[in-house]
Amino acid sequence: MTGSRVVALGHYQPARVLTNDDLAAMVDTSDEWITSRVGIRTRHVGGPDEPVDELAAHAAAKALATAGLLPTDIDLVLVATSTAIDRSPSMSARVAARLGMGSPAVMDINVVCSGFTHALATADHAIRAGATTRALVIGADKMGDVADWTDRSSCVLLGDGAGAAVVVADPQGDDAAPGIGPVLWGSVPEMGRAVRIEGTPPRFAQEGQSVYRWATTQLPPIAREVCEKAGVAPEDLGAVVLHQANLRIIEPVAKKIGAVNAVIARDVVDSGNTSAASIPMALSKLIERGEVESGAPALLFGFGGNLSYAGQVILCP
Repeated sequence: MTGSRVVALGHYQPARVLTNDDLAAMVDTSDEWITSRVGIRTRHVGGPDEPVDELAAHAAAKALATAGLLPTDIDLVLVATSTAIDRSPSMSARVAARLGMGSPAVMDINVVCSGFTHALATADHAIRAGATTRALVIGADKMGDVADWTDRSSCVLLGDGAGAAVVVADPQGDDAAPGIGPVLWGSVPEMGRAVRIEGTPPRFAQEGQSVYRWATTQLPPIAREVCEKAGVAPEDLGAVVLHQANLRIIEPVAKKIGAVNAVIARDVVDSGNTSAASIPMALSKLIERGEVESGAPALLFGFGGNLSYAGQVILCP
């Protein structure tokens, strides 16, 4: 069976930067309050003339250029997002049109914060099944559009951005040394409302303490099982890229996984919580800065909305 691998990544964020001091002028908060509780210092926020598909297309174009591929070389586009305004055309169809693609299959995937790792697994499965050969997998969200900018407990978390990965068939890959390892995914349905984007207009809300306890206690053994399924010991990981939700979640979870030699992605400090964009954006930046070697195993692990999770180990491009 043909495996798959990630050959390139790209990321994009709006130009406008919103600092903690900027937020302190909008709601009752401070830089000290925000950094001590969530570790975030800045976030990027797009304007009304920067729709989600534009962010996604910029990230995708960068990934395609890095891969040395044309938009017409892609036969499957998957966009993970939970901030699409319209039901149709989908974000994936809009991205395909923006980039001038040929006739790719297009599909949106809404699993909120774990959307990218779900989408990456879906692309891997499609390639293994022979349904596609080159896929574009994008995580893109404008969380600023669903933020309640009067709620200091939630608005300080959120940012906008997009990250993209080019995934191709790997005839040399096999189950013993996959470029994209087996996915481990699931959810906690009875806690699904702990993270919500609901209403008209839609607004983000969460039960912060419940999410924190669930993430820091329940997720580390699941993440270790992801490594086990991939045949990689945690201490052999080159990078750990968790959903960039909150530095107070990322650091203890990474420690409990046991990835003592890995680079830990902390893009949340500069970008905030960008939902489905957070993992590909953080990994793209690590690779662009040369902090992770090509071929190094990286644990990608998304969690959050729906109280869902999905993770896999990939070999870095």
